[in-house]
Amino acid sequence: MTGGTVEIILLAMVAGFLVLRLRSVLGRRQGFERPPQTEARPAGYDPRGAARPADGSAPEEAASATPVAGSGRRIVPDRGTPVGQALARIAGVDASFDPPRFLDGAEAAFRMILTAFAGGDRGTLRALLSDDAYAGFAKVLDGREAAGERQRTELRAVNEVAIEAADLRGTVADVTVRFVTDQINMTTGRDGEVVTGSDAVTELTDLWTFQRDLNSADPTWKLVGTASQ
Repeated sequence: MTGGTVEIILLAMVAGFLVLRLRSVLGRRQGFERPPQTEARPAGYDPRGAARPADGSAPEEAASATPVAGSGRRIVPDRGTPVGQALARIAGVDASFDPPRFLDGAEAAFRMILTAFAGGDRGTLRALLSDDAYAGFAKVLDGREAAGERQRTELRAVNEVAIEAADLRGTVADVTVRFVTDQINMTTGRDGEVVTGSDAVTELTDLWTFQRDLNSADPTWKLVGTASQ
């Protein structure tokens, strides 16, 4: 992850309220969920609906506990488009792949990752990110913690979740999802002064790329890249 991408993550990514467990969203081994052979949750998972830091302490007070509005429209490219054809090739390798259900899982992962990032929950981030993506997120968290900064974050609405791009290289699939959301995000310093952001609601557009080896027994699609528009 480049330095510019790290800055984008710091300024544009915010925490959302975790309202759904991945398994309940998908209902089957469709992706994003944990492997079925274990009931262990990633470090930091709190079944009451909030991300808890990996050390077991309570979540940061600055993390939002405001329920997000219902999801907005879903967009899946037509099968006749290049992206739609790529999705068909992915389904040809993995018969369980279903684009609409994939978007449900992608949104759940989006919420979980944002919540974990805001709360400094490295355990959840490590479980849902590739090694390179995790390294970039961890660098931002290290800097924020060293500066004594805290985030006030709210995900007010998810307006759109759309498949933007897809690719299949051998058995490795990449799917890029566009998230259009209404968010409040504000970072404060040690003395409570505003470092970045404000309490105004802002519409943000994020492009997240998820990747999975379709031959892997692990059904998790991991985040490998982020960008903002």
